[in-house]
Amino acid sequence: MVLKWGLQTILLNQYPPVVLARVKTHLNLARVRQLLVTQNQQLEKTIQERTDELIQTQDITILALATLAETRDNETGNHIRRTQNYVKALAIELSKEPQYSHFLTKENIDLLFKSAPLHDIGKVGIPDNILLKPAKLSENEFQVMKNHASLGDEALSKAEELLGNGNISFLRFAREIASGHHEKWDGSGYPNGLAGEDIPFSARLMAVADVYDALISKRVYKPAFTHDKAISIIEEGSGKHFDPEIVKVFLRIQNEFDQIANRFSDSD
Repeated sequence: MVLKWGLQTILLNQYPPVVLARVKTHLNLARVRQLLVTQNQQLEKTIQERTDELIQTQDITILALATLAETRDNETGNHIRRTQNYVKALAIELSKEPQYSHFLTKENIDLLFKSAPLHDIGKVGIPDNILLKPAKLSENEFQVMKNHASLGDEALSKAEELLGNGNISFLRFAREIASGHHEKWDGSGYPNGLAGEDIPFSARLMAVADVYDALISKRVYKPAFTHDKAISIIEEGSGKHFDPEIVKVFLRIQNEFDQIANRFSDSD
């Protein structure tokens, strides 16, 4: 303490008050700057923690809903894993194209991947005698089955409303996919008869992924088609069933689709 006061006495004797005032001001500014740095670091840490918590909540919600779908539909298991990987593969390849790069960011591609398993969530509202029928559906039964797209849209729309996030909700892609993955480029699909770019982009991606997987998978009413046969059918549907730009990219990475199908095959 004696040393401190002695130093102050020396400073007062050596320097005029205006210099000392400026030194004090600069020292105070330095302390304030350090305090701001510390506060900003704490704020960034808090924001990151909240962001991580939100992402975890999103992932848990999607997983819970997808699991619910699996309990109702005996065709969803590896079909879910394959289709979400098909969608991701298409999105990554399309992101290299200038017209899609602004939308297909890393964040949006991740959301598409996570949301894709919910494309058939509406099937939880389809009666067991139709959903689990071990034979081809009749025309009337198929009309009932088609309602799953609207049911999925309604369920996910209500979830968005409850979260209070509107169209910026992480469930937006899931809702678009659930509602629109059976729409067709020429307007002949369901449930709303949308055509062309009126069909959400996420749903157009899922349409290709879902049909490819249905074609290569065995069903009670059909055998599994070969990869080459599935490619031929999708190529033929370009501009009619499917977005032609997405089909172009699909054909470019068709071997990757085959690899995904083998990696997550039902035999596993």
